[in-house]
Amino acid sequence: MRFVVSCLVTLLSLGATASFVAAQEPATDEQKTLYALGLAVNQSLSNFGLSEPEFEIVKSGITDGFLKRPAKVDLQAFRAKISQLQEARAVVVAEVEKKAGAAFLAKVAAEPGAKKTESGAILKTIKEGNGATPKITDMVKVHYQGALIDGTLFDNSTKQSEPASLRVNEMSKCWVESIQQIKVGGRSKLVCPSNLAFRDKGLPPLIKPGATLVFDIELLEIVATK
Repeated sequence: MRFVVSCLVTLLSLGATASFVAAQEPATDEQKTLYALGLAVNQSLSNFGLSEPEFEIVKSGITDGFLKRPAKVDLQAFRAKISQLQEARAVVVAEVEKKAGAAFLAKVAAEPGAKKTESGAILKTIKEGNGATPKITDMVKVHYQGALIDGTLFDNSTKQSEPASLRVNEMSKCWVESIQQIKVGGRSKLVCPSNLAFRDKGLPPLIKPGATLVFDIELLEIVATK
């Protein structure tokens, strides 16, 4: 909620660019940055699950605030209701995400070589390793990418200067039981249903409530611990 408000305040403060036509292709670096700001605001609103007519009402509030027109409602009086609406809509968004996630899980589970873990995640070997498998007490070095079921990346360790070093017993349940089935040198696809990921809260603005997550994991090394 705090991110939503901060993004909108920033957007409304950019009066110098008000004449930029929304349908116009952004050309300059500043215009592209402003367009990216719009995308960020949209992501921050994703938990509300707005319909097009509802989004038009939101836009009218932005427009009135930007043009300093008299407000049609008292913002302070409605702040609590905004939070209540977000919580209520998050439940609806979560159900939609869970339904889509269940279909995706079933599709991946039917792929050759895919197997279901005890807790319900799907693990599929992309490249078979030839080393040892880690234990719950081990630390490992991995490269991984995390994505939504539509392919949108939300995390990517390969962009860091070094592989990620993680303790197995500090991972999510989905990762804990799966990483112990991957041999060093191996690479696997891991699909985590929402109950093994961020559940009904999600991780706004990118990961919606009830979202199923997809990981590409390469186990590079089991780190010796003292």
